[in-house]
Order: sequence, then C-alpha cells, then structure tokens
Amino acid sequence: MTRLSVNINKIATIRNARGGKMPDVTAAAVNCEKFGAEGITVHPRPDERHIRYSDVREIRPLITTEFNIEGNPIQSFMDLVLEAVPDQVTLVPDAEDAITSNAGWDTIRNRSFLTEVCAEFRKKGIRTSIFIGADPRMAEGAELCGADRVELYTEPYADMYPTDPQRAVADFIKTAEAVRACGLGLNAGHDLNLDNLEFFIRSIPWTDEVSIGHALISDALYMGLEQTIQAYLSKVKIF
Repeated sequence: MTRLSVNINKIATIRNARGGKMPDVTAAAVNCEKFGAEGITVHPRPDERHIRYSDVREIRPLITTEFNIEGNPIQSFMDLVLEAVPDQVTLVPDAEDAITSNAGWDTIRNRSFLTEVCAEFRKKGIRTSIFIGADPRMAEGAELCGADRVELYTEPYADMYPTDPQRAVADFIKTAEAVRACGLGLNAGHDLNLDNLEFFIRSIPWTDEVSIGHALISDALYMGLEQTIQAYLSKVKIF
C-alpha cells in the first residue's frame, strides 16, 4: 500500500514571503498528520528560502508518522540530518540556486560519493533514498551505492500524461521493475497531482511512497476557500 508523505515547503514559502510565523509551519505538520498524512517531507535549502534548518529541529519531535528530509548532501545538510535523525533522507542533486528539483542523480558517475553519504546515514539507522530519473541503470547504480530506496523524479511523466498517459508512464514502469529486481524500495515525487496520481499508482502498484507538496497545497487552497471565506464573512456580517 502506497503511503502519502506531504511536503510542507510551500507553507514555509508563504510564511517567509511576509515574515512572522503565519502560517505556522510546525502546526501545519501536526495538522497534516491529524488529517491523514502518513509522513511529512521537508526540503531545507542552504538559503532557507522556505523550510529553515530551525524548522526541522522544531518539527522533528512532533512527528508521529514518518519524517523525510530531502536535499543535496552538502556538509551543512548532512550535519542537520545526522542531528535530527529522520526516518528517511532523500538525496537530491540540487544546485544551490535551483528553484525546484529538476534532475536525478547519475548514480554511476557519483557512485563513490553517494556510497560514502549513504554509509554515513545508515550508521545512524536512517533509511536512504536516492532521487533518480526514469533509467534502469540509475536504479542499479543506486543499489551499488548502498541505498535502501530510490525516488523517481516524475516531472517528465506529469508533463506527458495529459496527451499520452501510456507513453508517459512506460519508462517509469521499466525503471520501477529494475528497482524491484534490485530489492530496493520505491518512492516517487515531483508534479504528481489529483489528475495523474491514480494512473501512476495503478501502473506501478508497488510504489512505497509518494511525496507531494506543491499540487497538494495548491488544491488545499482551492478546496478550502469556500469554508474560509464563509468563516471571515461570519465575522464581518454581524449587524
């Protein structure tokens, strides 16, 4: 059964745009679990433009499901993860100025580095997942790096899905089959949404976890606007 981990970065982005503590990122994490999320994902970047390192420290003791920290394993990130000891760390090859994750690791070219990183985290009992594109060779490389799982970078699937779902998912099925053959766990994320998620899961039912943030938080705005506006109207329509 696939688990849903909610990425709360966008909530932090809204907070940081205004300053202060609204919306409360810590409360959001707790409420996401309360409302059924089976995990919380954060992606702290060096410039702290959304989730801050301090957020990670505040959130960690409150998580009752699974806590997943993703990011580029630079030294400051590694130190944070080793301090927080999440259930899972997802290694993403982000440039420091990247707006969002836009590529997976070349696990063959970076094998030595990723092997060292995975070993360091596994000493602390942290499950390691490597972010890869739809390429069976990268799955095989992740196994050689000592990873426990991979996360499939699904933006190419999401881009093609509206015009050709079968073609969109084909390379992901091949890669997922390679992941399973290697004995690794399988996660997926990036641009999965209410339109394309079910087809992906039906096509690759052995997916262990999906991590969704941008689309989920956007849908929460749409789905919750009516109730919120009515609540505000009740405070002004008092005479």
